[in-house]
Amino acid sequence: MLFCFGRARAQSPSNNIGSHAAGAEVEFVAASASVCLQCDGFAAEHGSWNRAKRGGYEVIRLPMKNGHATGEYEDFLTGFTLPDGTVWGRPVGVAQAKDGSLFVSDDGSRSIWHVSYMGKR
Repeated sequence: MLFCFGRARAQSPSNNIGSHAAGAEVEFVAASASVCLQCDGFAAEHGSWNRAKRGGYEVIRLPMKNGHATGEYEDFLTGFTLPDGTVWGRPVGVAQAKDGSLFVSDDGSRSIWHVSYMGKR
C-alpha cells in the first residue's frame, strides 16, 4: 500500500502484482526511446525460492497512459524457469540504453541481457 504523507488517507497501489514476485528494480523508459517501448515502466522480478509453484523470474512491462500506470502489466522477458520448476535466471536490474534498448542484469545466470526492437518481420 502506498501512503501519502501529509494526508489522512492512503492510496491503493497502481498495479497489483502478486506475492513472491520479489520486484527488484523498476525503470521508466524515456519518451525518446524506440516506438515499441515509449513511456512504459519495466520491472525486474527476482522471484522467490519458497513457493511450490515458481513465480516472478521475469521482466514485466507496466503500460503508462498520460504519465500514470494503467493498473495492468504484461510479461515482457520470460523463460527463466523450466517446466520442471528449475530456475536458471533471476532478473534483478533494468536500465535503458541511449538507443532505447534495455539491459537486464541477471544474477541467476550471471549475465546481462540486451533487449532491442528489431521491427516487424
